[in-house]
Amino acid sequence: MSQHHILYALEDKPGFMVSLTAAVQHVLASFIGVVTPTLIIASALGLQAEVPYLISMALLVTGIGTFIQTRGFGPVGSGLVAIQGTSFAFISALLMVGTTIKARGGTNDDILAMMFGVCFWGAFVEIILSQFITQLKRVITPITTGVVIIAIGISLIKVGMTDLAGGFNSDDFGSVENLNLGLTVLLVIIFFNAHRNRWLRLSAIFIGMSLGTLIAFFAGMTDFTALTSLPVFSFPQPFKYGFNFDWALFLPIALIYFFTAIETAGDLTANSLFCQLPIRGEKYLKRIRAGILGDGFNSLMAAIFCTFPNTTFGQNNGVIQMTGIASRKVGYFVAAVFVVLGVFPFIGAVLQAIPKPVLGGATLVMFAMVAVGGVKILTSEPLTQRNSLITACSLGMGLGVMMVGDVLAQLPPWLGNIFVSPVTTAGLTAIVLTVVLPGSKEADTSTESLQADDSQQQPCTEK
Repeated sequence: MSQHHILYALEDKPGFMVSLTAAVQHVLASFIGVVTPTLIIASALGLQAEVPYLISMALLVTGIGTFIQTRGFGPVGSGLVAIQGTSFAFISALLMVGTTIKARGGTNDDILAMMFGVCFWGAFVEIILSQFITQLKRVITPITTGVVIIAIGISLIKVGMTDLAGGFNSDDFGSVENLNLGLTVLLVIIFFNAHRNRWLRLSAIFIGMSLGTLIAFFAGMTDFTALTSLPVFSFPQPFKYGFNFDWALFLPIALIYFFTAIETAGDLTANSLFCQLPIRGEKYLKRIRAGILGDGFNSLMAAIFCTFPNTTFGQNNGVIQMTGIASRKVGYFVAAVFVVLGVFPFIGAVLQAIPKPVLGGATLVMFAMVAVGGVKILTSEPLTQRNSLITACSLGMGLGVMMVGDVLAQLPPWLGNIFVSPVTTAGLTAIVLTVVLPGSKEADTSTESLQADDSQQQPCTEK
């Protein structure tokens, strides 16, 4: 991107209307991504009664986290317009935690207490790893990262397709009405994603879900009666559902924090590029460390206030690229909008009323695109014999335990709970093989941007 594409640089202060307009575009690009993981987890585990509070906290923590990441407080926060949001990467592992506690006879509060407990301690993994990002890049290569993201996407496709057909334990599962509605949403998203207008492409999922909900409303498939019994405001209650911990359930969560730290480094690197900041040298490394530390801190805060782990959203880099507005002031506006949305619980109740086929039609695309994103990362390195072997073994092990769950039945429960997640199995297999299998030094290109010197930096103004 050349210099003239940036209308407002990081330290510039555009006017109120320009800032608000740009902020709304960021919110539209990320809103569905922020709330969807909560909707999926609640739907799959029967936690619908808690959705208004969980959604409110997801939006509120997104706003506070975005402010921390954008403003920067000492070593915490990148200082970039890096929008925070609920991470999709944790969904499958959290569903595993929830189903395990449910199988033990746990209540909804027990399920949430365990999920937020393991997420709380897992956040410290990312906080610690933020200080060793250069060393991590030697182990977490595009191959291992790509394998994990592919496993995440594929493991979630079943959830999306189940919702498209009507949802878990639905009386009308697979009905023509459900399939028609879900496929309509899917086709609308495909149409707008292929549109030549960039703003329509950016808003494709939002448009698809809005249109699908409207169709469902006129077809009598929505229920908004819960709106009448909600309080006007929702305020955070630390550890509202309690706090619990289990080592076997913690390890898959910790591993995902491990990989999301690397994913955040990539998103912040792209953000730096679009903001025309250097992506080499000490300033760059400091920014990446602070950004990953910010992600970890925000995920810690998310667990305390009872919402799911946060990460830096990559889709908002596209908004910066398209608008040419990289001003930190816009990040403050985005944070304020999300905080305002978060204090009103009726927003969560409205989202809860979205029919499952609408949600499934949208998330099926989103989860499949997660897997495609993993393929892109994986193929950014040559598929040598070594890399192909790592990929094949990792995906074979990860998807194998997902398809044949009984393969773990004879293992001790604590060990089976670790490897029941295809993401954990695929990720650990990839890491072990990356360390064990010999590779050429020439193939190790993953650390280039983290290890290059300052000689190629361009002058810039940054906080």
